[in-house]
Amino acid sequence: MNEAIRYEPNDPCPPLVAIAVGAQGVMANMLGIVLIVAITARAGGQGDSYLSWAVFAALIISGTLTALQATRIGRFGAGHVLLMGVTTNFVAISVLALNEGGPSLLASLVVVSSLFYLLLSFWLPLLRRIITPVVSGTVLMLIAATVLPIALDRVPEVPEGTSDAAGPLIALVTLIATVVLALKVTGAWRLWSPIIGMGAGCVAAAFFGAFDFERVIEDPWFGVPNSGAPGFDLTPGAGFWALLPVFVVVTLVGGIKNISDSVAIQQASWRRPRVTDFRLVQGSLNTNGLGIFFSGLAGTPPTTVYSSKSVQLTTLTGVAARSVGFAAGALFALLAFFPKLTAVLTVIPSPVMGAYVLSAIGLLFVGGIQTVMRDGLDAQKAMVVGVAFSLGVGLENQTIFADLLGTTWGALLDNGVMVGAVVSVVLTVFLDLTSPHRPSRLAVELDFSSLGKIDEFLQGVADQIGWNEASSLRLRSAGEETLMSLLRMEEHETSDETARLIIQARPDAGSVEMEFLAVFDEENLEDRLAYLSEESEGIEEGEISLRLLRHYASTVHHQKYHGLDVVTVQVKGTG
Repeated sequence: MNEAIRYEPNDPCPPLVAIAVGAQGVMANMLGIVLIVAITARAGGQGDSYLSWAVFAALIISGTLTALQATRIGRFGAGHVLLMGVTTNFVAISVLALNEGGPSLLASLVVVSSLFYLLLSFWLPLLRRIITPVVSGTVLMLIAATVLPIALDRVPEVPEGTSDAAGPLIALVTLIATVVLALKVTGAWRLWSPIIGMGAGCVAAAFFGAFDFERVIEDPWFGVPNSGAPGFDLTPGAGFWALLPVFVVVTLVGGIKNISDSVAIQQASWRRPRVTDFRLVQGSLNTNGLGIFFSGLAGTPPTTVYSSKSVQLTTLTGVAARSVGFAAGALFALLAFFPKLTAVLTVIPSPVMGAYVLSAIGLLFVGGIQTVMRDGLDAQKAMVVGVAFSLGVGLENQTIFADLLGTTWGALLDNGVMVGAVVSVVLTVFLDLTSPHRPSRLAVELDFSSLGKIDEFLQGVADQIGWNEASSLRLRSAGEETLMSLLRMEEHETSDETARLIIQARPDAGSVEMEFLAVFDEENLEDRLAYLSEESEGIEEGEISLRLLRHYASTVHHQKYHGLDVVTVQVKGTG
């Protein structure tokens, strides 16, 4: 039980509390949004006109999508408080696009990439064994490695006439203050450590005379940027096609990471632990994809979920009510119309921005390591990560393929993120295809009459791996009880059509993992197993199958998607 949660997502929350918590989230995240847009624009060679528009549009989109995440409208919305904003994931490739073809090329690439992201929620059940934690974690680490030079390039950027040592010293002060606070402070102060660290850096910059307030004075208090969306490149050339695969890879890997973000906020928002509802995960993904699409229309770097900040906000305040998301979204959008306020943030000295990004990408790199470790790291997976990461980092700063194929198409193969992603996927698929125990598959109707076929199928799997009679019986019994439990859930369906059931059995190290894929309504089998009481005096209809399933299986996981349920049952042999 998480007694720290005062208001769960569906609880009515006093408006003042929701506004106060939402404002805290906006203040902690607005700085990151503005700075990342500013770094991307400056590194991409864009002027103040584009920067003003990009910051304005990013705040409007972040606010709109934050509010939408808190809802459940059709297949959109996570139903939880998920703050949205521009992240470091897209910095490196956005800079490449801006340098290659300007904002119009960036807009075209982001719009097309968003279509792949929107399809991700439909592909989600099918991609689980291709874009694995090893693949997505490796790509996240490579993204961090490619952003590092961009951050370091900002450090020496100081006004003319300023000491050459000013940039490194300002960045050092910012980094030390941020890291010390992050390591030592606790509670609500941890949420504010990046802002306090940047404040220390700004004080150091003022000491060296590295501040330029001219733009702040010129900008009005209230208004809309004179420039608008840059439009699209309707005749994409070789540069577009060379960069598109990289954008798609980063977008899809970001989507896989957003799955864990949505899972984390669901786990942090309720007093009593609940099984993850993957329909809400898909709703979050759809909303993220919509945000990327809108970012493309506006010609700004893409938005995505601020997962750690969202979980921190909920954990520290104890307020998970969806009204917080509505309040935060409204505040984001409102602040976009105060250009003088955003100008204060965009004139923060480049060394301070560089130090901020350094700390952010450090956390991104660690997040990649944690993702890789999620399913365990054996010798084979370690080799996949090591080879993919080494090749990605090594080729990132080389021009091997550019020298062979020309600068346009060669740049695609010299891109570290692209190379690392391809290598990790190829090696992961190779390991799966060369596994000594290939998965077996059976497709039947979800009906009691299929029990004989299922029993025969599982007996064949047990014989294939040489299991004894007791282990074989345990596997077949688990399959039978899973079918009986699923059939009970099907009784609630109003459709006259018989659902199809696909069973995959995958032997591995003394156990067999069975996946039952079917279509259901609202009930979640894993929830019922988790809260089934051994001491209950009465037994509900259907509980006998659940009890037997829990007896035969070592683990049972039920993931609900729109249009598909996946029940994973693991059975261990008895010797």
